[in-house]
Amino acid sequence: MIRSAYPHHLAITLRWKDNDVYGHVNNVEYYSFFDTVINDFLIRVGGLDIHRGGVIGLCVDSQCTFKQPLEFPGVVDAGLRCGQLGNSSVRYEIALFREGSDEPAATGRFVHVFVGRKDRVPVPVPDEIRAALEGITR
Repeated sequence: MIRSAYPHHLAITLRWKDNDVYGHVNNVEYYSFFDTVINDFLIRVGGLDIHRGGVIGLCVDSQCTFKQPLEFPGVVDAGLRCGQLGNSSVRYEIALFREGSDEPAATGRFVHVFVGRKDRVPVPVPDEIRAALEGITR
């Protein structure tokens, strides 16, 4: 996949602490980048209220394929698209790009199920979030 295949992007500045002893960004940070681009999108574009809203998204599945190392210092461009939108769930597809590269350093998926904040019972994807996700559906 190339950069243009992902309609939403977020630049994330790499931090010194992201590197591991081998001199590249540790694998666990890639999942943090996935979580960051998704939740930034849901909050800013989809109107998700993470503090007081009645609905939250729970991650039920995630996967990452590593292709090239990322290194501090730098910026990673996180590309996001909606791969599948169900009644109460969404499968996001993410790609992480190095500065100036159209080839991803990593690709992955992340599945949210939307549930009631209090009872954790699945609920339909809220209308505003659904509309935002439809805007980035491949």
